[in-house]
Amino acid sequence: MELKKLEESFSVCKVEDYSMVNRDSTYCFIGKTDEENSLVCLQEDVPKNTVAREDHWKAFRIQGILDFSLIGILSEISALLAKNSIGIFAISTYNTDYILMKEEHFTNAMRILAASGYRIT
Repeated sequence: MELKKLEESFSVCKVEDYSMVNRDSTYCFIGKTDEENSLVCLQEDVPKNTVAREDHWKAFRIQGILDFSLIGILSEISALLAKNSIGIFAISTYNTDYILMKEEHFTNAMRILAASGYRIT
């Protein structure tokens, strides 16, 4: 399986509302519930109406379009990283999954996944 390293730095945020979110950015993940308005965006795109934020996340994308019948992809990756005390923040889209982790763990995570047979691009 191929994983694509994303060079950008991300922020995980809680926002008052989505009025100031740059939806035209390359990456903009929005999650709304009855309790909060969440946003994952490029670090330089954090909106001014952010009420809480966590910066310095790096990410990779599972390459290709993942069929909904595929089972265990995210579980396998998260288990490999958990064994090495690397926590993740996962985002799923219609096509694929994005896995984020704090910057200080990113290089080690890529090394661990490559050693486990994942192709890193």
